[in-house]
Amino acid sequence: MSLIYTLSKKILHFKQPAGTSRGVYTTRKIWLVHLSECDKTGVGECAPLPDLSCDALPDETYEAKLHQFCQALCETGEIDADALRPYPSMRFGLETALQNLQKGDLLFDTPFSHGEEGIPINGLVWMGRYDEMLQRMEEKLEKGFRCVKLKIGAIDFEQELDLVKRIRDRFSFHEVELRLDANGAFKYEEALYKLELLSQYAIHSIEQPIRQGQWAYMAELCRESPLPIALDEELIGVNDPEMKSHMLNIIKPRYIILKPSLHGGMMGCREWIEIAKQQGIGSWITSALESNIGLNAIAQFASDVYGPHITMPQGLGTGQLFTDNIPMPLEIVKDKLMIKKTQ
Repeated sequence: MSLIYTLSKKILHFKQPAGTSRGVYTTRKIWLVHLSECDKTGVGECAPLPDLSCDALPDETYEAKLHQFCQALCETGEIDADALRPYPSMRFGLETALQNLQKGDLLFDTPFSHGEEGIPINGLVWMGRYDEMLQRMEEKLEKGFRCVKLKIGAIDFEQELDLVKRIRDRFSFHEVELRLDANGAFKYEEALYKLELLSQYAIHSIEQPIRQGQWAYMAELCRESPLPIALDEELIGVNDPEMKSHMLNIIKPRYIILKPSLHGGMMGCREWIEIAKQQGIGSWITSALESNIGLNAIAQFASDVYGPHITMPQGLGTGQLFTDNIPMPLEIVKDKLMIKKTQ
């Protein structure tokens, strides 16, 4: 195999500031890996998140390491799985580029990839002021989303509780599924009390109620919480299969939420899903603020992992966040992500 690669860095700009409990994003930095062989090309996206990804290195260091892995791929024609375990965003970008090179636009042979079937997604409501969050929530409901994910932890908890109550006053849990994401914002001492208050409103699940790295506290919350708890940030940096199994066995969450750019690329996510399944733990896949290049790959990957007919909403509604996104044939129709069929 005679492969050639090039790297390009791109800055994406959010249409509206994206607020989380860790801060507010206004721009997004990504690297695109282009692979070519004869007349075929493939592209993949490497998109580490600052202060979150385990491979969020200084730009020069990140690029040097990425060049190293690209050169090794071009020399051998294969991805070095073990060497890339600590670098999930790079792993995902190289996986996608190689898959795109070998398979073309049809990364996985599924009904979704063929444009025949959509993937149900949740409507995402970012953190902000109370009036902003209320407006965003109303917009998602009006567009027909049957699953809404609300990021909490940035404003007064009583106001966030009121937002949840407003949804339930209008829509029963049969009509709208509610998911919450605390991004580790709760203090352990107050977490169970807050979870009990939220449980009045038929919540599907809450992601990462306390910050990661507190396995004993998180295990206790999973045992005592009236709400199902899902792990997200907790999985970051846990790259060894034995450690994955060990952690899930200790904490015993109801769900894990997987982002290929954060949790080991497609290979690492498949490991997580299989290990979780063996322990009776559910999962779903979400994007991590990638451009449409990454989102397309993640969605096709999800359709392969959970397909052919996905019923659980995935977290794939991020394609309309940027003013300067990379064009791809993706569209949201009501509450489903679709690939537009080519004529």
